[in-house]
Amino acid sequence: MSNGCDARRVAFTMQETLDPTTPAPAGDAPLIDAYSAAVTHAVDVAAPSVVKIDVRTHARGGGPARGGSGSGFVFTPDGFVLTNSHVVGGADEISVELLDGRRLAASAIGDDPDTDLAIVRVAGGDLVAAKLGDSAAIKPGQLVVALGNPYGLQTTVTAGVVSALGRTLRSQSGRLMDNIIQTDAALNPGNSGGPLVDARGTVVGVNTAVISWAQGICFAIAINTAKFIAAKLMRDGAIRRGFIGVAGQDVALPRRLVRALDLPRERGVLVASVERGSPAERAGVRSGDVLIGFDDLPVEGVDDLHRILTEARVGEVARLAILRDGARRSIPLIPAEAAPRPLN
Repeated sequence: MSNGCDARRVAFTMQETLDPTTPAPAGDAPLIDAYSAAVTHAVDVAAPSVVKIDVRTHARGGGPARGGSGSGFVFTPDGFVLTNSHVVGGADEISVELLDGRRLAASAIGDDPDTDLAIVRVAGGDLVAAKLGDSAAIKPGQLVVALGNPYGLQTTVTAGVVSALGRTLRSQSGRLMDNIIQTDAALNPGNSGGPLVDARGTVVGVNTAVISWAQGICFAIAINTAKFIAAKLMRDGAIRRGFIGVAGQDVALPRRLVRALDLPRERGVLVASVERGSPAERAGVRSGDVLIGFDDLPVEGVDDLHRILTEARVGEVARLAILRDGARRSIPLIPAEAAPRPLN
């Protein structure tokens, strides 16, 4: 008897759920309103900075030109636009369309295929620069909103959460990108280069890729990485960097280990893999090691390694501080220069 009542009650509840005219339960309304308000506020703040980028590449040998499009966002009031390298790399003509409908010619300033980031510049007044956040402060489960122009549909908004942090993703240049944000905010072709923002509308990532055969698995480059790369590209137009040949992700160190070894920091970089023939392999670095220092500088995350491995480090002997089997070790290592890997 009770089973029949329960079944009828479940069937009635499911019918209510599937009926689009059924109002949400009164107790849920404030939560739905708060979620909607958070998303719309983020869009109101970020959308004026988002641009559609169109590119044309002249065929070598007189064939027809190829075109494409993607996204980007203004990040300085004087017209610097951040996007993906795979959107504008190798393009002969670049134009940018703003939210207000203006279309402006753009010039390439810098390109770094290894982090899939690039900068173009437009000349125009009344440009709205995006607010850049701190990707180190975001957490899994946090609300994020992606803005861009998938399939040319300008200023499309999708929302989701931060699914995971510290992912590793291979760029189109073939090099692994570390410290990638995974999100389920839907991305499609054309979203590349657009911003991933938090509930305040501040940019926490640069949308870069999806896994085409999966659902809800999308990736963004952490904005802290992007800020560092952008500064270099604006100054030099390209990135020259040292290279040691490890792929890794940020990790928290066990408190007992921090206390036992009297470590000055509580974070490091877990080595996921070591490239064959690399300086790290020659020095004896292994998968599973945790990097915690480079010479006298602490290494708390992948971004620290990016900042340390400048061209000044190439060919200079350094000492790598690692944790292995619960003990601290110091390994001499000579960084090499990372070979540039153009997209075209």
